[in-house]
Amino acid sequence: MKTETIIAEALQHIGDSSAILQYKRVYGGDINEAFFVQSERQPYFVKIRHSLPPRFFQCEATGLETLRKANAINVPSVYGVKETNDYGFLILEWIEGEETSKTAEQLGYAVARLHQCYGPSFGFVEDNYIGLLPQKNGWYENWVDYYRECRLLPQIELAEQKGRMPARRRNKLEKLLASLERWLPETCSPSLLHGDLWGGNWIVGANGVPYLIDPAVFYGHYEFEIAFTELFGGFPSRFYEAYNEIMPFSSGYHERKQLYQLFYLLVHLNLFGETYGSAVDRVLRRYVGDN
Repeated sequence: MKTETIIAEALQHIGDSSAILQYKRVYGGDINEAFFVQSERQPYFVKIRHSLPPRFFQCEATGLETLRKANAINVPSVYGVKETNDYGFLILEWIEGEETSKTAEQLGYAVARLHQCYGPSFGFVEDNYIGLLPQKNGWYENWVDYYRECRLLPQIELAEQKGRMPARRRNKLEKLLASLERWLPETCSPSLLHGDLWGGNWIVGANGVPYLIDPAVFYGHYEFEIAFTELFGGFPSRFYEAYNEIMPFSSGYHERKQLYQLFYLLVHLNLFGETYGSAVDRVLRRYVGDN
């Protein structure tokens, strides 16, 4: 089906039958086709994907709505979603603005407030996605068990299927999985996490106000999220200063930071290949040595 036809269907789906004045492709991600759409009524951000995984856009919509209901940080409004066997689309509020001198501070405060929204247990009500990769959830009373069984193990098994798990790497990961309690906190609270918080997943709206996009939500240890913000950059020092005013970093954070980053390195290993293998191996040397 032609893009123009799908965009027209998307607006009809949410009850906007006004004329489409313009649409243009926008860039930033590599997973979906994305468009700025201006109708006579208002502007929209429309994502389109052919051959999408089951409930792919619905999971994103659920994640955005979960963050919105927390009333801690801004996210684009979800106007509608539809998925068929051949294609799907997600219609969101169009967000546009310029950073101000307060944006980084506002982002730090808002993420900290989000992490003060606590769930009943670790995990989430449904499985979802990180990028295009399925992300296992469920509910766990113990953070170490959840991190082992729902985060590290599925990525390790996927890497094996993709031929990216040589025996030496697998052996070290097995040692690490058996000793997670050595580094991870025995008790912590299940904070609501964005789940995929890198520099490309926050944007700026009117008056410099920050918004989060493209979530992979679940309830987990807040340090897990902060560790990922440090992996690829994109967060200024004022973000961390502001965050720390509300949610002070624990004394053990720097000891386990790379262990939390390991999950995202495994995700990138599975998405992009052996380019990330050396980074995975560096983390393993840090925690289990060279043997």
